[in-house]
Amino acid sequence: MTTIYHNPRCSKSRQTLQLLEENNIQPTIRLYLQDTPNLEEIKTLVTQLAITPQALMRTKEAIFKELGLSTHSTDEECLQAMHSHPILIERPIVIHNNKAKIGRPPEDVLTLFN
Repeated sequence: MTTIYHNPRCSKSRQTLQLLEENNIQPTIRLYLQDTPNLEEIKTLVTQLAITPQALMRTKEAIFKELGLSTHSTDEECLQAMHSHPILIERPIVIHNNKAKIGRPPEDVLTLFN
């Protein structure tokens, strides 16, 4: 099973979804801004991506600064912020066989299928 954390308003997310479909991969589409992941799901994403919670965050979003977050924020602060404000989660994320990749650039996600 393949899942994409998708934001239809994001060009990289749309490009990644199109790339998957062009490669005959029909992912489950999770509109994570409406279907907010819980804390455990975000922790699992961090593990699957093999990155820190800070590396999963969109630091240029206005809410990042409004919340007083920084590169020195704790893992727990970052995880809670992404749960409360899913716009802070980097996108798109493709999950396949318990591994995940961020589609920046979109072609990166294809390594999950090799």
